[in-house]
Parts: sequence; structure tokens; C-alpha cells
Amino acid sequence: MNLWAILKIAIRALTRNKMRSSLTMLGIIIGVGAVIAMVSIGQGAQSMIQTQINSMGSNMLFVVPGNVRTNGVSQGLGAAATLTEDDVAAIEREVPTVSAASPSLRVSAQLVFGNQNWNVQMVGANEKFPKIRNWPTVNGAFFSVADVRSAERVIVLGHTVAEKLFGTADPVGETIRVRNLAFRVVGVLEMKGSTFGQDQDDTAVVPYTTVQKKLQARGTNSVGQAMISAVSPDATTLVQQQVEDLLRQRHRIVEGEPDDFTVRNLADVAAAGVQLTTIMTLLLGSIAGISLIVGGIGIMNIMLVSVTERTREIGIRMAVGARPSYIRLQFLTESVVLSLAGGALGMIGGGSAAAGIAWYLKWPSLVSGLAVAIAFGFSTGIGIFFGYYPAHKAAALDPIEALRYE
Repeated sequence: MNLWAILKIAIRALTRNKMRSSLTMLGIIIGVGAVIAMVSIGQGAQSMIQTQINSMGSNMLFVVPGNVRTNGVSQGLGAAATLTEDDVAAIEREVPTVSAASPSLRVSAQLVFGNQNWNVQMVGANEKFPKIRNWPTVNGAFFSVADVRSAERVIVLGHTVAEKLFGTADPVGETIRVRNLAFRVVGVLEMKGSTFGQDQDDTAVVPYTTVQKKLQARGTNSVGQAMISAVSPDATTLVQQQVEDLLRQRHRIVEGEPDDFTVRNLADVAAAGVQLTTIMTLLLGSIAGISLIVGGIGIMNIMLVSVTERTREIGIRMAVGARPSYIRLQFLTESVVLSLAGGALGMIGGGSAAAGIAWYLKWPSLVSGLAVAIAFGFSTGIGIFFGYYPAHKAAALDPIEALRYE
């Protein structure tokens, strides 16, 4: 039997009632389009989360001092000064999977230059900050290890801070005031953009020793937290375990006692974000998939109507020698053509909708080949599944009764 001839007959039969065929395809178009749009937006959200996590640093982990209990009340993480410079140095020296480590202190300060001022959350770190955060300078240079050792009053500005204080002028070499102390600008960091709604460029970095000795009231060697960079993304879990073991040993924490610190792995944060968006994508895709079922029911309904309308035509074909299998294949082909045409239009509409939503929300949209393949497979399967019963009913007609049908 000529399959091309069957396809041409199917297309001719469907185009006789263009409006009815178009409305029948609408359910498939909406279903496939919704599935592709939801999956693409979900994958785009996963990509955005991963990109934002990566922008925070290179294979990063944080060590935060533990909490302290006062009169039985927990004061929360960071309340106890249990992390020191020596701890950070030991982590870098004794943990082989750590490529760099830096103490980290945060302090809020008003930066003043001429008649301009800007309040900023300053970061105290060592000279390895650019490597750990994967954040180079675009103007000037980062401060040196000598600046850290001597607690020099030097400062590296984030892009937003440089723009607020200096506009388009180059700030390198200029002197600004921080809490009435003069600081020399030695560099400007590369623009990073926002992460989870927070402007990363709205910051300034100074030697952590300068923060300890000149911007903080206390003169201890304790640090607010430690920033750590693992040698590779795959090593972050091992780094976390090794750092925990080392600090428990250094802090003389006996077995069974709680840690006085917490190691936070950004890979865990990324994994949690990806897991959440995956669940939401599956949920939204499943809801969108319901319209595919509705579209399939619409195809079955229209094909049953078509069998009834073309009963006499079926009888004539059988009378001139058409086998029941040919009749079944003919109507099944019409059902699949309807479903595939709707699926193709749905793919175009879904991809366009995903791109439009991503443009409006300012996040990436990834139309994956897997989503397209799944949607195409579903539309084909729906055409076969919901078209088989009408096709079987047409093939089972009695030729004599079909010829008598008016």
C-alpha cells in the first residue's frame, strides 16, 4: 500500500473542514507549547542559579564561627569569636585540597570623596581575595601581601562604588576618607552584577588587618569568617570534611560535642536551588501536560464524528476492495497528522513564549532538545492513542450497512 497516497488523502480530508481541524489542533498546540515553555523556563532558572552561584567565587566554601549560649539562650552563628587568623592559615597550609584561603571581616562605613559620599559594606580580606572570588581588577591592581602585613590604608572599589564617588573618572591613585581616615584607591574591581537581588559591585575591599586595627573597636585576631577556594568543583565536599576535621582538632572539640563553627559549601546551595527548580519544572510541566490529554480527547471526538460523516465513503472503499487494515491506517494517519501539526505549531509557540517570558524577567531560557523530543513524542503518541479507537471503529463497519447509510 502506498503510504504517500494515504498521507495525501489524509491531508485532503482534513483540509475539507479547515476550521474544525484548526480547533481540534488547538488543544495539542496549547499543551505542547505549555510543556516546552515551562520546561525551558525551568531549565533557564537552573542555569541562572548556577551562574549566580559561580559568580560568587571559584569553588567556594565559607567557615563561620559557631554560636554561644548566654543564660541558656543561643545567640546564633557568628556570636562567638571562635575563628582566628591562625585557623585560616592552618586551613590553607594543612588541607591539600584548598587552593587559597582568606580571613573575611565586614564593616559598614561611609566613603567620602570631595562632595560625594556613599555608604558601603566593606570587606576585609587578604591578597588572595581575587583568586578566591574569581574577581579581578579592571583598573589599577589589588593590594599586596605587604599591604596586608603592614595594615596599609589602601582600598579597592567595586564598580558601583567607583561610579557613585567618581563618575566616569579613573579613581586609581585618589584619596578617599573612610571614618575620617585617608585611604588610597589602588584598584577597581571588574563588574559582577547582581546575585539573588544583591548588587555585588556595591562593595569595597581593604586588607583585613586594616579593618582589625583601624576600623574595629576590638584589637583581637579573631575573624568574622573565612573564605576558602577548593582546587576543583568536585573537591568541595572533601574540603568541607577535611576543614571540619582540622578545626575540631585545633579547637580541641571532643567527640560528641557540637562544633563551634560551621562550614558552608556553595555547591550544596547550588544543588538545593537546582533541586527546587527541577521539582517546580516537573510540577508545571505535568500541569501543562494535562492540556495534552484534553487535546487528545478532542482529536478522538472529531475523528468519531468524521467516521460517522464518512460512513458511506468507507462502505464504497470496502466495496471496491479496500481491506479493513487500510481503512484503519487511513483514519489513524489523519489523527496522527492532526496531532503532529498541532505539536509542530506548539513547539514554535512554546519556544516563542519561553523567549518572551525570559526577556521580560531578564533571565536565560534554554529550549533543550530533550524537551522538544519529549513534546514531539507525546504529540505522536497522543495521535496514535486517541486516534486508534475511531480508526478501529471505521475498519469494523459492515460494508453493506455502510453503503445503506444516508
